[in-house]
Amino acid sequence: MIPWTLLDTAPVPGGAGELRLKRRGAEFSIMLGNNELMNSRLSGSEEALATLACAKIAGRAQPRALIGGLGMGFTLRAALGALGPQARITVAELVPAVVAWARGPMAEVFGDSLADPRLDIEVEDVGQTIRSGRGAYDAILLDVDNGPEGLTRDSNGGLYGEEGLRAARAALRPAGVLAVWSCAPDRAFSARLRKAGFRVEEAKARAHRGGGGARHVIWLATRVDSPPRPGADR
Repeated sequence: MIPWTLLDTAPVPGGAGELRLKRRGAEFSIMLGNNELMNSRLSGSEEALATLACAKIAGRAQPRALIGGLGMGFTLRAALGALGPQARITVAELVPAVVAWARGPMAEVFGDSLADPRLDIEVEDVGQTIRSGRGAYDAILLDVDNGPEGLTRDSNGGLYGEEGLRAARAALRPAGVLAVWSCAPDRAFSARLRKAGFRVEEAKARAHRGGGGARHVIWLATRVDSPPRPGADR
């Protein structure tokens, strides 16, 4: 078997450890400690995050989408494929090296997606992007950490707590969609979404594009502009 080669390392802002980019033949892996955060062979659920969310906003004339986390670009490329020529997509990526890896050693994975004129990449915390974008987006797609429970940064909890969800709702246009990827179910998170003023659906998606592999969870939370029904947060 071909051994893994370490290509680069990068600190996670906030002192949350160090990312490692590794390669084995045509396969790439991004790891934090012993935890694999991303693998270039496993794109199914990340692509589903985009396709399911974009289907919710189909037909909007000039849709704007925000993607939290560049990763290996699976969600980005699926969103570019699902949205029309008038769309604008912003990607907020916290770790500058991840953007450099996309343009450098992983350029073959990204293809020409980073040159798409509909795309803007911001090197910043997606939480800040959300807070500064009131009423700006038709869809917000979060593939940050391993979901609401998280692994890499304690501050990521600010995205998924009540305050973060209220900020996401405020950043969405009417009937906009907050789509969240997670490696596992989380009933408490579903309740928080409802309490924050969203209508919630949960979808399951396999890690492998053709099916198989781990089952991941995608929340599709649509902004509602009427108060949540009593008991909706249970």
